[in-house]
Amino acid sequence: MSLADTRLQRELLRLARPLRGREDLAPLVESVADSEVVMLGEATHGTKEFYELRAEITRRLVADHGFDFVAVEGDWPDSALIDRFVRDAPDPDERDAQNARDVLARLDRWPTWMWANEEVAVLVDWMRHFNDLHAPDRQVRFHGLDIYSLYKSISAVIAYLEDVDAPIADEVRERYGCFELHSPDEIAYARSTLHFPRGCATQAVQNLRALLEVDVPIGRPDGIELFSARQNARVVRDADRYYRTMLHGNVDSWNIRDRHMMETLELLLAGGAAGRKRAVVWAHNTHIGDYRATDMASHGFLNLGGLARERLGRSAVSLVGFGTHSGRVVASHAWDGPTESVDVPPARPGSYEFAMHEIADKLGSSDMYLVFDEQSRHGPLAAVADNRAIGVVYDPRHESRGNYVPTALADRYDAFVFVDRSAALRPLVTSAHRHELPETYPSGV
Repeated sequence: MSLADTRLQRELLRLARPLRGREDLAPLVESVADSEVVMLGEATHGTKEFYELRAEITRRLVADHGFDFVAVEGDWPDSALIDRFVRDAPDPDERDAQNARDVLARLDRWPTWMWANEEVAVLVDWMRHFNDLHAPDRQVRFHGLDIYSLYKSISAVIAYLEDVDAPIADEVRERYGCFELHSPDEIAYARSTLHFPRGCATQAVQNLRALLEVDVPIGRPDGIELFSARQNARVVRDADRYYRTMLHGNVDSWNIRDRHMMETLELLLAGGAAGRKRAVVWAHNTHIGDYRATDMASHGFLNLGGLARERLGRSAVSLVGFGTHSGRVVASHAWDGPTESVDVPPARPGSYEFAMHEIADKLGSSDMYLVFDEQSRHGPLAAVADNRAIGVVYDPRHESRGNYVPTALADRYDAFVFVDRSAALRPLVTSAHRHELPETYPSGV
């Protein structure tokens, strides 16, 4: 063992707390509870323990510390289905939903398992029960931050305007007609912009401006529906930009996506007349871990966690990463491929996950979490080492060529949760639409 390894192990043992059960999470929750935003990451989109632990932390932040909403790496329209369920305010065609599983089964963008799974269903049912016991101003909401829902968002904007302002609906429908040649195939629209680079950008921006000029209809004083319609118009604007850049390079499309997530988060935090809100965010480590503490920055990438620290202030944001040493994960071998439970091989030597696995016997617990302090940001946990990152498309045979991000752990996160041997989450049965661009495409996270 090298001197550097010895120093790292000593530092891990100084900070690590055993994680043997949910009650052990209390100090971690307390360490982030004063934040305006708590971002909860994941090293994969298919690990049971990540979802369960994030759900437990979320419940405590909502029930004990007054957090107002959960925002996830998911589409706005799909998340609106969940939000309406937890508020007991469904549309007429959703009123047959008896529980969270009924609602989540409606999610149809691949990979559906990201949000349509048993672990999320338990949290969503809890949110509904929590809201049933509280007045509207204390209820928790559920929102999506992502950018992929081009055609669903177009439909949602038009449906809202048809209900409140038919003349404006006709104008907006006519402008969105630019997109209809390829509906509902977002991939076909992306390819069309190779020959027509401007695509439908002008029309998307004009329609957003039109929505911003619409007033809250009489008899609907809370403005929830109008806010959602405006957000769908923002999704169309930014999804158009995303698809026009996606085929030309990964950096621009990635940055458009994370900037959209940050703008959405800021709008939700603003809270309107009710005052500023507090948020729990669920997304992959590559989105919530500060990009400046990885090699992302040197390649031109930014991300949600870093933007949040920059715009809101570091003291207002807590970033919590999640990792695993080995086990199983839900993923697929190809885009739009079958949902599979696959092996996660042991973390490579030299990685942070390998180092945490190595101290388990001394700690007396294979699972653990670390809350970083000022000392840790100047010690071995601030050194750059591999930090695991698995996407929805995953082949463990290719581990030697990827699936790790060079990371200064104590700078990238404020805390880190480690599950030594993890299990695959439990997907619900849904029907994915193959014409829609897959969620997380093309990065996989």
